[in-house]
Amino acid sequence: MNWVLVIVGGMVGAPLRYLTDRAVQSRHATAFPWGTLAVNVTGSLVLGTLTGAVAAGAAGSHLQLLLGTGLCGALTTYSTFSYETLRLAQDGARVPAVANVVASVTAGLGAVAVGLAVARALWG
Repeated sequence: MNWVLVIVGGMVGAPLRYLTDRAVQSRHATAFPWGTLAVNVTGSLVLGTLTGAVAAGAAGSHLQLLLGTGLCGALTTYSTFSYETLRLAQDGARVPAVANVVASVTAGLGAVAVGLAVARALWG
């Protein structure tokens, strides 16, 4: 049953990642990977909230597998972040490449912290 939950979450997360990335990126006329940043920060927020809910006993392991491992695992993408950062640097856009690293790590960690704080406020 656990693997089915992960698969179902992934089946939702992968197309959601693609559609969100394309929708966000289409609104920006720059090479900066806004879409990837958006899905990674969103996934970090969801995972932080979910982790806090599980820790507080408000959510169980099945929801953690469905949303945490499946949905967030397919929604977020470290490999695309890495590739897009390298591509920016190779294309001579070193400042945007560094900005992508700083923004992604800072916003991702911040989103997890906000998610945990929200969970504590709701269920702590």
